[in-house]
Amino acid sequence: MRNDTRQKFDKYCAQVAQVNGVQNVATKFTASPTVEQKLEQHIQESSSFLTQVNSYGVDEQSGEKVGLSIGSTIAGRTDTTKESRQTRDPGDTDCTTYECKQTNFDTHLRYAKIDAWAKFPTFQILTRDMILKQQGLDRIMIGWNGEVAAVKTDRDTNPMLQDVNIGWMAKLQKEASARYMIEGETAGEIRVGKGNADQGFGDYANMDSLIHDMRSSLLAPWHARNNMFTAICGSQLVDDKYFPLIETHGSTPTEAQALDMMISNKKMGGLRVAEVPFFPDRSVMITLLGKSGESNLSIYHQNGTRRRHIKDNPERDRVENYESVNESYVIEDLTACCAAVNIKLWDAVDGKWY
Repeated sequence: MRNDTRQKFDKYCAQVAQVNGVQNVATKFTASPTVEQKLEQHIQESSSFLTQVNSYGVDEQSGEKVGLSIGSTIAGRTDTTKESRQTRDPGDTDCTTYECKQTNFDTHLRYAKIDAWAKFPTFQILTRDMILKQQGLDRIMIGWNGEVAAVKTDRDTNPMLQDVNIGWMAKLQKEASARYMIEGETAGEIRVGKGNADQGFGDYANMDSLIHDMRSSLLAPWHARNNMFTAICGSQLVDDKYFPLIETHGSTPTEAQALDMMISNKKMGGLRVAEVPFFPDRSVMITLLGKSGESNLSIYHQNGTRRRHIKDNPERDRVENYESVNESYVIEDLTACCAAVNIKLWDAVDGKWY
């Protein structure tokens, strides 16, 4: 690291120490509540999709879900000449809980890269934003693909971070399997298309039919006709004609970033369609997305658990940043969520399912 770069890096470390109220960032420390809140806000704002997911800070590592979704009907009548009126909890009644697991976001920057960046006046912001943006992308990847929270993760075996934490798709399959469709008439497959006598006929004529049936049969009755829901689809299931925004704005960097969650201007099965990063191919999830407090998908982070340690490691010619936080991926109302996986499409040209 050059001497002028060292001066800027030392100022960066001093700034991090000051805002967190610690003497030295080379000793493991806990982020201050204000810094923790700002970091979570920056992570959420780094992705269009994450702005459609609730971000909640919780004090306990495990406990009852905190979302305000409506999990049952509340209207009724009581003959008060014979009995008292009974109140109902309007929240989700599935009694499932959350458990925050420690996630490590450990990174390093080699001296050569820091030297190259040090000439920019926004050096500190560049460093911070690069790390926070990747944390946001990793959260999305875990949310869709996470299956277990392994004691020791293996990035080579699980390139989609399947072993870092339990994501939304796995939560739905585990906690509400009746709302998680894995097959139709053919074992392990849901066939969408016409088919033929030789290769077998489809379970559904098209994606509209599949999504309509999911709404009717897998969501709770009081949600089945709610047109505010979104059908989140894998990229292979979405025809380009549903996303003209890609052609119009996709080549513009600022617009492309905003469109990391592509919202269709047309519908499938009566619902708007969204294509989001890292969503499993051949899959559909129907649920509510929206601004904080309105979405059915949440990421909880445990307050006071964002810990950090910045280490200058001359033996490896790099600066290492060790960072961790306890977090959990939560579906607030299981009655307002359903999914279908293992979807096969009919290729009329080749006459086969793919």
